[in-house]
Amino acid sequence: MTESVPRPLAAVLEGSTPPGVLTWPADRPVADALAAARDAGWSGAALELAGTVDKAAFMDRCARSLRLPDWFGRNWDALADCLTDLSWCPADRGRLLVVTGWQDYAAAAPDDWSVVESVLADAVGFWRDTDTGLAVIMARGRGRRRG
Repeated sequence: MTESVPRPLAAVLEGSTPPGVLTWPADRPVADALAAARDAGWSGAALELAGTVDKAAFMDRCARSLRLPDWFGRNWDALADCLTDLSWCPADRGRLLVVTGWQDYAAAAPDDWSVVESVLADAVGFWRDTDTGLAVIMARGRGRRRG
């Protein structure tokens, strides 16, 4: 695995801990998490939300960044459906979603952000006892690149 990935993620990727919603240190590039996932045979995606302040922008970012299928209806139910029917996103061992810059949206639209948290937690729970789990990292920093 990539140089000392924080233990919570390492445990998920090696299969000793069920996937969940994890935090990521602000001082670590999120590219490290995505590289560790790739090294472990997981697929990974990054959802950068910096500057997102409303639901429409959030849904657009999801559609683009996650390469959601054409049937994605840009509403909460459609997002939940996409995250629980991942036939459009095959994975060998699991899937990792890294969310960065989420603090802007959480501050601008706290009620919507609460729905996002619920949708993500439900999707993680849906995939928890399968061979291809879903883990979500809520990065504390802005996803800085390796310098």
